Amino acid sequence: MRASLWRDRRGGPEVHCYLCAHHCRIAPGGRGLCGVRENRDGVLYTLVYGRPISLTVDPIEKKPLFHFLPGSLSLSLATVGCNFACAFCQNADISQMPRDQGRIAGRYVPPEQVVEAAVQAGCLSISYTYTEPTIFYEYARDCARLAVQSGLKNVFVTNGYMTKEALDDIDGDLHAANVDLKSFSDDFYRTQAGARLKPVLDSIRRLWEMGVWLEVTTLLIPGFNDEEAELRALTEFLVSVSPDIPWHVSRFHPTYRLLEAAPTPVSSVERALRLGREAGLRYVYGGNVVGHSSESTVCPGCGEPLIERRGFSLGKISLKDGRCPRCGMEIAIRRKEAQE
Repeated sequence: MRASLWRDRRGGPEVHCYLCAHHCRIAPGGRGLCGVRENRDGVLYTLVYGRPISLTVDPIEKKPLFHFLPGSLSLSLATVGCNFACAFCQNADISQMPRDQGRIAGRYVPPEQVVEAAVQAGCLSISYTYTEPTIFYEYARDCARLAVQSGLKNVFVTNGYMTKEALDDIDGDLHAANVDLKSFSDDFYRTQAGARLKPVLDSIRRLWEMGVWLEVTTLLIPGFNDEEAELRALTEFLVSVSPDIPWHVSRFHPTYRLLEAAPTPVSSVERALRLGREAGLRYVYGGNVVGHSSESTVCPGCGEPLIERRGFSLGKISLKDGRCPRCGMEIAIRRKEAQE
């Protein structure tokens, strides 16, 4: 347990948490919507500092990040809790544990040990993932700063609901992010996640402006967020930020509290990818479609295969000095020099 820096107390016993866009005002003895920040005698504490529920080595492609250190390993770190309440959460057993079970789990691992574990495992980065890094921000930030000192990169896999103040604080120590853009409908965000759309869009723009390598994922749920007009609006927004943002469209499988929805047909993923290309996105990928051609990177200029993938495994990489070997087009990708 550690006192949070992201708090303000004005005119009463309530504490204002401004780490994420919920801006919770928490009464004494109460917790924020995330379930892991508690007001104790007028001081806001994070209950998950140094208490990961998961610490494991993953391929960076699992985040998914396809254009950032491809083929490398990343140490994945998560605590319990989340500031969203998605009915379709794929990791509800840990993200919703404080809400559903009233429990904070996780063994103590200080930041120094996290970084040491990443180095020992041969990872090039640490990914703050699986739940929501915003809700364990103090822990993530301390790990990130030590990681940079050890030559590692830092990755957020996030719902994008952090405030500008939080992003400004980690500027320079955050190198890549995958933002889960769940829908382009505010009503969807309110009814399915207990949140709002605009703060997520603001974070996407802000991350790109900061120079953080950015990729975006949308979980396509039949009958909920797969209308053509909505997908066109979503992809046009991404293009307005940058056509170089890779967009991952993942198949949905019924889970948690959204068991009545059907699994996403592969044809629906293919349609969404086509809409993305038509909008002007240069790099679009299918997710949860192992063996599909949309897992691989092709040159947006001439269609030359550049990086072959199957699931999280890489095949042939055909880039030459970061360019297509056939037409010479520069490819938007961040690789370690040794990978060239």
